[in-house]
Amino acid sequence: MAEAEEQESGSLEESTDESENLLLKWPGLGAFLQDQEEESEEEPKLKYERLSNGVTEILQKGAASCMTVHDKFLALGTHYGKVYLLDVQGNITQKFDVSPVKINQISLDESGEHMGVCSEDGKVQVFGLYSGEEFHETFDCPIKIIAVHPHFVRSSCKQFVTGGKKLLLFERSWMNRWKSSVLHEGEGNIRNVKWRGHLIAWANNMGVKIFDISSKQRITNVPRDDISLRPDMYPCSLCWKDSVTLIIGWGTSVKICSVKERHASEMRDLPSRYVEIVSQFETEFYISGLAPLCDQLVVLSYVKEVSEKSEREYCARPRLDIIQPLSETCEEISSDALTVRGFQENECRDYHLESSEGESLFYIVSPRDVVVAKERDQDDHIDWLLEKKKYEEALMAAEISQKNIKRHKILDIGLAYINHLVEKGEYDTAARKCQKILGKNATLWEYEVYKFKEIGQLKAISPYLPRGDPVLKPLIYEMILHEFLESDYEGFATLIREWPGDLYNNSVIVQAVRDHLKKDSQNKTLLKTLAELYTYDKNYGNALEIYLTLRHKDVFQLIHKHNLFSSIKDKIVLLMDFDSEKAVDMLLDNEDKISIKKVVEELEDRPELQHVYLHKLFKRDHHKGQRYHEKQISLYAEYDRPNLLPFLRDSTHCPLEKALEICQQRNFVEETVYLLSRMGNSRSALKMIMEELHDVDKAIEFAKEQDDGELWEDLILYSIDKPPFITGLLNNIGTHVDPILLIHRIKEGMEIPNLRDSLVKILQDYNLQILLREGCKKILVADSLSLLKKMHRTQMKGVLVDEENICESCLSPILPSDAAKPFSVVVFHCRHMFHKECLPVPSMGGQDAPDS
Repeated sequence: MAEAEEQESGSLEESTDESENLLLKWPGLGAFLQDQEEESEEEPKLKYERLSNGVTEILQKGAASCMTVHDKFLALGTHYGKVYLLDVQGNITQKFDVSPVKINQISLDESGEHMGVCSEDGKVQVFGLYSGEEFHETFDCPIKIIAVHPHFVRSSCKQFVTGGKKLLLFERSWMNRWKSSVLHEGEGNIRNVKWRGHLIAWANNMGVKIFDISSKQRITNVPRDDISLRPDMYPCSLCWKDSVTLIIGWGTSVKICSVKERHASEMRDLPSRYVEIVSQFETEFYISGLAPLCDQLVVLSYVKEVSEKSEREYCARPRLDIIQPLSETCEEISSDALTVRGFQENECRDYHLESSEGESLFYIVSPRDVVVAKERDQDDHIDWLLEKKKYEEALMAAEISQKNIKRHKILDIGLAYINHLVEKGEYDTAARKCQKILGKNATLWEYEVYKFKEIGQLKAISPYLPRGDPVLKPLIYEMILHEFLESDYEGFATLIREWPGDLYNNSVIVQAVRDHLKKDSQNKTLLKTLAELYTYDKNYGNALEIYLTLRHKDVFQLIHKHNLFSSIKDKIVLLMDFDSEKAVDMLLDNEDKISIKKVVEELEDRPELQHVYLHKLFKRDHHKGQRYHEKQISLYAEYDRPNLLPFLRDSTHCPLEKALEICQQRNFVEETVYLLSRMGNSRSALKMIMEELHDVDKAIEFAKEQDDGELWEDLILYSIDKPPFITGLLNNIGTHVDPILLIHRIKEGMEIPNLRDSLVKILQDYNLQILLREGCKKILVADSLSLLKKMHRTQMKGVLVDEENICESCLSPILPSDAAKPFSVVVFHCRHMFHKECLPVPSMGGQDAPDS
C-alpha cells in the first residue's frame, strides 16, 4: 500500500512539474488551467497568473496561512508568524514580525490605514499602519479570527472582534481604554468572521450567526447542514455581497441570505431585523471560498478524486467556478481546474479565496502558492479567438473595441488572418480580405503580392489590387499581366480593360503581346487587347486598323473619342461594310470633317452603300444633297423602290423628265402616274391608272384630287362599257358629279353588278345631302335670330350719363351746371354723346350714323 501511495504521489508530482514547465514556456496562456475540457469551444470567463516577485521569495522560506486584500495593497500572513504588506504585483513593501507561530487572520478597515492580526499563540494586535500601535494583547488560547470595524479610522468606530472559544467585541472608551464584551460563546471555536457596516457574521461549530452592532442584537442563527464534516477541516466560508446580503458556503452547501427590516407591527420582543434565505443549493465539491461577481458567484472548491490504480482518494487540483444562483439550484457558467504548487498535500482548510471588489480580482491562496484570477478583457477575448483560429471574429472584435484593446493591433490580426487563409488554400478569400486589411499601405500590398507569387496564386489577388490610392510599383502590375498572358488571354484582356493604362509600362506589355501574336497571329482576343493598349499609348492609327480588321463595335467610339476622322477618309467602305447604320450616322454627324462629296466619291464603286448614305442624308435634310438627287432616282429604283415615290414627292430638285424616263423604263406605274400628274398630264395619268392598274377606286381618288371636270368626263367615257367600273362610279361620284350624267349614258340591257345597291346608295347620298342642307339652314336661321335678339337687348339697355362725360363736338361737360334748366342730349350706341344743338347737319349725321 505504501508503495502504491508513493507511486501515485510521484505521478502527481510529475504532473505538477510538467504543468509548471508549461507555465514557464507559455506564460501568457493562463497556464493554471488544466481542465479536462481544454479543447472546448466555450471561452473561459477568467484568466490566471501566479503572484510572483516577493511572494515567491516568501513562500520559498515559509507557507502562507492567510491573506487579506485591499484595493491598494495585499497583506499576507505566514505559518511562521510574519505579516507582509505587498503591492498588487507581489513586491514586499513592509514586514511585521508578529509571532513565532502561525498567523490565523489579518483584518483591514476600508481605508487601509488600520490592520488587525491574530495568531495561534493567542496574540492580538490592532495598529495603524501610519499612526502607531493601538492595541496589543495576548490571550490564553489560540485566537482564530479577528475583524476590525470597516470604519475603524473614525474615532466613533474604534471597535474590533476576536474569536477563539468566545466571540469578543472590543471597544475603546472615552478614557482611551479598551473594554471587551462577550457576543457569543459555548458552541465551539469561532472560525470565521465577516464585518460589513453594522452587521457582524460569524461561524462556529453549530452554524452562522449575524449580530447587529447598532442595536446590540443577534438577529439570526443559520445552522449548518452537514454536521458530519469536521468544522476545523471543512471551515465555513462567509462573504458579504452588499450591506444586507450574506453568502454562506459550508461543505457542499451554499446559502444566500438577505437581511430585511421587520415591520413595526411584528416586532414585539423580536429584533428589528430578520434574515430570509433567498437561494440555497448544493455543489459537487467542498467549498473553500466564496466571492461575488455582479449577480453571479465565484466559488473555490476543494476536490478529492479516486485513483484508478489504487482506488484510494487523493487531493486533486482545486476548482474555481463561476455559477449563477437560482432559487433552489444553480447554473454553472464556467469551471477551471487550477494547478497550484503542492495541491496534492493541501486540505480544504488550506485554501482561501479573497477578492478585491473594485477591480474584480480574485486571489486563490494556498500554503505554497498565490494565484490571481481576473475577468478577461477584450485583449484576452481576442487571444482566445486567435488560439481557436477564429480570425474573422477576432478581427471584428478588434475593430469594434479598437479604443480599448492594448496588446493587439488590427493590422497584425488581419495579417495573421490572411496567412491562415493562405495556409488553408482559400486563396480567393485571402486576396479579398487584403482589400480591407491592407487598406492604403502600399508596402504591405507589395509584400503580399510577392507572397502570392511564391505560391503561384497571382491570379487570385489580381482582382483586388489597388488601382488608385495607393498605386503600387509598375513592376507589380506587369508581373501579374505577364502571369495572365502566359496562361489566360481572356483574363489578360479583362485586366487591360479594367486597369488604368498608367499603372504599368505600356510599351513593355505591348511588346509582350506582339511576341505572343507571332505564335498566334489571328487570335482575336490578343488583337483586341493590343488595340486597347495602342489606345492607351495614343497610337490611335494602329488601334483603328486593328478594330476595323476585327470589325469591332468599339471602332466608332474610338473615332469619336479621339477625333480620328482624318484617319478614316480612306476607310469609309470598311466602316460601311461593318455597320452601315452607325457609319452613316457618324459621317452625317461630322460632315464638317468628312464632306458629303468625299463620302459619295469613296462609295462610287459600292452604289448600294452610296444609296444608304444618300437616303439617310435626304431624310435629315431634303436640300443638302440636291446635287445627287438625279443619281438617287436610279439608286432608289435599283435598291429601294418602296422609298422612290416618297422621294419623288418630297424632293424639289430631282429632274422630272429623267425620273419619268427611268420609271417608264422599269414600268413603275404608280411612280409614272405621280410624275405625269405632277408634270400636268393628268389625262395620261388617269388613262394609265385605268389601263395599267385597272383600279377604279384609285382612278376616282385621282379624279377627286385633281378636281377637274374633264377628268371626270374621261373617267365616265372609259368606264361606260365596263360594268364593274360603272358600279364603282355609281358608288363614289355622287358627291362630285351629278350621277344622272352617268346613268343616261348606260346602254340599255347592260348588266351592272349590284345596280340596285348603287342606286339606293345614290338616293341615300342625295337624301343625306338634302338633310345636311336643311340642317345647316335651320342652324343658320336659329343663329341669326339669336344674334338679332341679343343685339336688340343690347340696344335697349340704358346708358349712364354723368358729370364726367363730355360732348364730342364742343368738348364741354354733357350735363349743364344748372340742372333746373331744360337741356337735350343725344347718346349713340357707341357711347358718343352730343348736345342736341352741337349735332352736325343732317347730311353729316347720315354719314356718322353707321359709326354709332
